[in-house]
Amino acid sequence: MTILSKEITADQTARYQQALATDPTAKVLERAVSHQGILATSADYASEADMTPVFSIDLDTGKVANQKQSGRCWMFAALNTMRHHLADRFNLSDFELSQNYTNFWDKFEKANYFYENVLATADQPTSSRKVAFLMTTPQQDGGQWDMLCAIIEKYGIVPKSVMPETYNSSKSSELNSTLNLKLRKDAIILRQLVADKASDDDIATAKDKMLGEVYRLLSFSLGEPVSEFDFEYRDDDKNYHIDKGLTPKTFYDKYVGWDLSDYVSIINAPTDDKPYNHTYTVEMLGNVVSGRQVKHLNVSMKDFKALAIKQLQAGQSVWFGCDVGQSSERQKGIMDTKYYDKDALFNIDFSTTKAERLDYGESLMTHAMVLTGVDLVDGQPTKWKVENSWGEKVGTKGYFVMSDAWMDEYCYQVVVNKQFLPDNLKTIQASEKPTILAPWDPMGALA
Repeated sequence: MTILSKEITADQTARYQQALATDPTAKVLERAVSHQGILATSADYASEADMTPVFSIDLDTGKVANQKQSGRCWMFAALNTMRHHLADRFNLSDFELSQNYTNFWDKFEKANYFYENVLATADQPTSSRKVAFLMTTPQQDGGQWDMLCAIIEKYGIVPKSVMPETYNSSKSSELNSTLNLKLRKDAIILRQLVADKASDDDIATAKDKMLGEVYRLLSFSLGEPVSEFDFEYRDDDKNYHIDKGLTPKTFYDKYVGWDLSDYVSIINAPTDDKPYNHTYTVEMLGNVVSGRQVKHLNVSMKDFKALAIKQLQAGQSVWFGCDVGQSSERQKGIMDTKYYDKDALFNIDFSTTKAERLDYGESLMTHAMVLTGVDLVDGQPTKWKVENSWGEKVGTKGYFVMSDAWMDEYCYQVVVNKQFLPDNLKTIQASEKPTILAPWDPMGALA
């Protein structure tokens, strides 16, 4: 079939103008939208009554953290689930794990991961999609649950008091642009070495020098990670404690103690290329070379929510990933598909399915947070309590309310203990070799 190119004609424009001229509401809506904006004009505040922050299951997880001007939500959310556990065990509610410590090692490992991918694709032209994908963002703040597990398994964790935030961890744009400048420069060198048929030893020597420079750049920007420290604190009853001679790994073992292999990534991606009850991974997605692989088990939304509820009922919070910018009111902390009615405002049908949004680039995972509660009515969820990492000035002291319908449409990932999986899914998750998805697949998005 031949599709003819047609320009917009004057007659078409005249018809559109006439349609507006004869619409009695057009000028009123034009004034409202042009002065107040699309979101404020389309907001349906009746949604707020439905999103009252009261839940039948409500975990007490203390004060929220603040990632500030950085993209480390996935890291904050994961460490928050661990600090909830630590706080309960050691009567230590006002406490945070160091997000800067894991941030340092994540960026260091991402640099090495990038170099390895550059070498693996060095025989491809810079115009190839894979090379272009690599160079678009050599590294960034974002990540996924399995990537933080890979960092902790290799480097452990430390209290925030031992490695606090710096200017560059809290406001990461300068560090990211500088580090990406270096990584792209190094990519030029590595690709040229391969083109010149340099020996493996020469390439390894060049890469070692590059990693030493990355370590120096990160140390100046974030501070150098500690290898041994004393943990000194007062618990909630004001009792003094000091634990001497800890390493990041012994601290993790003693104060968190999770077997991270017990926690698995569950996704809901209802696209034709990802049948349910199968596992998936994403090419070129990771941070620690030879470390833990990103692995997702795709399930129906019914199973997805049931697993999250089981973990909340057991008293443990749930890491989850979503597209936070969709139908979300940041200041009030409401995520609800009914909050904005753009269809009615513009008399345009904007509706798409979850699968269509994934396939056509309208949605993907952009943010990670923590589920800390759910409101069950007659055994069915109606709304969810969400611990964010944007500080206490948004939502209800930093906590958001998410409607169950919003979860259906815009939540893509939860992390649960595999003990909550039914036997058939447990077997699939453990034994099935994952299908490898393209690097740009939406399930490879970094929160």
